[in-house]
Amino acid sequence: MNLKKPDFWLKKNILTIFLLPLTIITHVINFIKKFSIKKKFKIKTICIGNIYVGGTGKTTLTILINQILKNKFKTVIIKKNYIDQNDEINLLKKTGYVISKEKRSLSLKLAEKKRFEVALLDDGLQQKNIEYNLKIVCFNSSDFIGNGFVFPAGPLRESINELKNYNIVFLNGEIKSSKVYKKLKSINKNLEIFEGKYSPLNLKDLNRNKKYIMFCGIGNPAEFENTLLKYKFKIKKQFIFADHYRFTDKEIISIKKIAKKNKLSIITTEKDFLRLNSKQRKGINFLKIKLKIKNTNKLKKILFNI
Repeated sequence: MNLKKPDFWLKKNILTIFLLPLTIITHVINFIKKFSIKKKFKIKTICIGNIYVGGTGKTTLTILINQILKNKFKTVIIKKNYIDQNDEINLLKKTGYVISKEKRSLSLKLAEKKRFEVALLDDGLQQKNIEYNLKIVCFNSSDFIGNGFVFPAGPLRESINELKNYNIVFLNGEIKSSKVYKKLKSINKNLEIFEGKYSPLNLKDLNRNKKYIMFCGIGNPAEFENTLLKYKFKIKKQFIFADHYRFTDKEIISIKKIAKKNKLSIITTEKDFLRLNSKQRKGINFLKIKLKIKNTNKLKKILFNI
């Protein structure tokens, strides 16, 4: 099973033009949302989300920001309860207290009742009826805004011009062009822009002299592959699944059989590993990563003064 974002989301072609009329639906929905009555909570709220469909590093950034703030404030992480996103909830629970209700407003009310001081919302920028103290938008630097169109003609949940309503942009990965900065600042000159990159935490536990099968079900599988190659892992085969994919026993057994036949080891992401049951995990390695941000002191100053 090999599900990928359509190529025309990155570079426009005839399909982009064909789907453009349908983007009016996305624009209309977003326009209506602007008139939502905003609810302001007593607890300080920081929303970490994206306007690009999948794979921008918001959960990893949420973990890092929680680590920064929890030494000064009583923090809580809010994650809307989606059935297919238990992997992210389990990952977040490793770093702090998580409240996950069907509605973010219910989670925030409970957080206030429990006397938390700062709530970090993993996702939620498109929920316009909550007034956030700080709004952070995540992008993957390699894809950025793709072809620049909203869904379904492109990968954007809302127009790039909506950045005028946000405070911080986080660019996940190395920025190779000043055009990205110029584009962001042309929309909102007051945007604070931060760059980040991933570094592995468990390299000493992994044998990089072996040859590997890589498999994952995340929003940006190319980022995982590039990280493995950067640290000299020998990837001979790969299996890419949909984001938040629930692996069946049959699929995992199949991957293990291919690995055994070709004398390969198996590696996946920590998020994917957490979705596997105890039986499926046997014989599978995972790469544990940590996010590092340039200009951390500047970020701390902003966060401590919300």
